[in-house]
Amino acid sequence: MVAITKPRIESIDLLKGLVMVIMALDHVRDYFHYSAFFFDPADPTQSTLPIFFTRFITHFCAPIFCFLAGTSAFMVGKRKSKSELSGFLLKRGLWLVFMEMTIVNFGWYFDIYFKSPNLLVIWSLGISMIILAALLHLPRKFILLFSLILILGHNLLDSIHFKDNFLWAILHEYAFFKLNNGFDLEVGYPIIPWVAVMALGYYFGAFYDKSYNYEKRTKLFNTIGISSIFAFLILRFSNVYGDPIPYKDYGTLSKDLISFFNPTKYPPSLAYLLMTLGAAFIFLANAEKLKGKVADFFSTFGRVPFFYYILHLYLIHLIALIFAEFSGFDWRIMILQDWVTGIPALKGYGFPLWVVYTVWILVIALLYPLCKRFDRYKQSHKEKWWLSYL
Repeated sequence: MVAITKPRIESIDLLKGLVMVIMALDHVRDYFHYSAFFFDPADPTQSTLPIFFTRFITHFCAPIFCFLAGTSAFMVGKRKSKSELSGFLLKRGLWLVFMEMTIVNFGWYFDIYFKSPNLLVIWSLGISMIILAALLHLPRKFILLFSLILILGHNLLDSIHFKDNFLWAILHEYAFFKLNNGFDLEVGYPIIPWVAVMALGYYFGAFYDKSYNYEKRTKLFNTIGISSIFAFLILRFSNVYGDPIPYKDYGTLSKDLISFFNPTKYPPSLAYLLMTLGAAFIFLANAEKLKGKVADFFSTFGRVPFFYYILHLYLIHLIALIFAEFSGFDWRIMILQDWVTGIPALKGYGFPLWVVYTVWILVIALLYPLCKRFDRYKQSHKEKWWLSYL
């Protein structure tokens, strides 16, 4: 059965696909770059500009995808009642949390004992969807107010700390917990302000309604995007508010650039979100008329993001096993019980940055035909409800 394909907002698919492809670069860097096992790529005292900007470009991925997930939820809601959409988001959110703790965690580690469960980006998307399932019943202006209060104000909580408090870690503070029997739990994506980012995306989904003028939307999005970037620059230079780790002048251009363009991600600070979402608004404002093979290429990944996400984790990790074996390290060293860059035995493993980019391109090239085929299957089998969860 071939279903009638309803029109999609191509600029949203394009931006989703672009950030998904860029995201893979950071994950390849984790598993393949020599220096990843010695220092943080965003450390101004040790990193270089090529290493840092390989990391920096991937900063845009999580917040933009979270925002667009909210926008996409609004689009889905145009074909459902609010109750139906709420039920869908609740089930999909629970599904994503389950997938994070099972399939995704195994992809990162290949450890059948799951010694190091992580609450990372898929978990935060799932929880955000669950909360959005409740928020969407409120007036849109309240959703906007909720989002702005959390995004603008959550850094007021930075000075509040509760040692070994799981609930507080879940809400707002990156934490690492040593559990019994050698198990470790990392809370990498506290839900504040990620829930607000998705809710904000939901609010702005209404601006893609057919009744809303294209030129007006372009002007509005450009204004928001440019204003956000200026606000980021002002906050970062002034160090008055918006990030728990202030910009520091090191006296050299390269170190200063690394410090300036590295606002806090865990959880994402106001400065971080102004920088990344500001860029997203500018892109969305000016990408609606982009066409051609390049746009189609990236849009393919944007239409099947979760399918791509799972495949790219497993493919990168499998290639890392092969590289470890043929570079003098036993492949079993890549069966991990800690985050890959935190394994002491892997110091000395790894390759120059050009190899990282080569492997990244290889991963994207291998995944494109699979994603293209799955995208076609999804588009022609919209009657299959389970496809909406992949």
